[in-house]
Amino acid sequence: MRVVNQPPAFARDIATGDYYEQRADEYDEWYLGEGHFAARDRPGWHEEVGHIVRLVDDLPAGRTLDAACGSGFLTRHLHGLVVGIDQSPAMVSLTQSRLANGVAMVGDALSLPFADTAFDRVLTGHFYGHLPDDERAAFLSEASRVASELIVIDSAMRPGVAAEQWQTRVLNDRSEHRIFKRYLTGSQLSEELNGAEILFDGSWFIVARTTWA
Repeated sequence: MRVVNQPPAFARDIATGDYYEQRADEYDEWYLGEGHFAARDRPGWHEEVGHIVRLVDDLPAGRTLDAACGSGFLTRHLHGLVVGIDQSPAMVSLTQSRLANGVAMVGDALSLPFADTAFDRVLTGHFYGHLPDDERAAFLSEASRVASELIVIDSAMRPGVAAEQWQTRVLNDRSEHRIFKRYLTGSQLSEELNGAEILFDGSWFIVARTTWA
């Protein structure tokens, strides 16, 4: 399944959207190390997942938007007024089932359907690191419009891994899908987010926080 000279795309890519809609019911297997992820050699993975969950759980209560919330694996640990948004109806349904006092809705993270300063914080997990330059600029513009703080959780750069790549992803039904992916160092993520504070810099995950006036 080889595509030559395909320009990077993610949030606005129809095929990518279809992939995440199909993946919804099995998405958490990646976090939990289940299914075909059980056979992967990922030293320290479960410890870092636990660290990320605790980091989210320890955030002060507030008005938080989880942009591209996925299955709600992390969203459910937020406190205060919580809204999750994702383009996938199946992902939104899963997130809503996990939010006792929150709301999940279908929407576009690059064109947020909320008023200026509607939230205290935008959190996004494993979305930012998929975005090419133009989509990244659009997302940051929207995040800074609706909140004064942004927390990005994503995949850390590892030795021997290309910083930017098209990946072939295989679902449990053996269907193959091409997804654009970036891996980030702490210094790179901090620079891209205008001097963001690095909250966690692990072997698998990286977390940064930036604020706007």
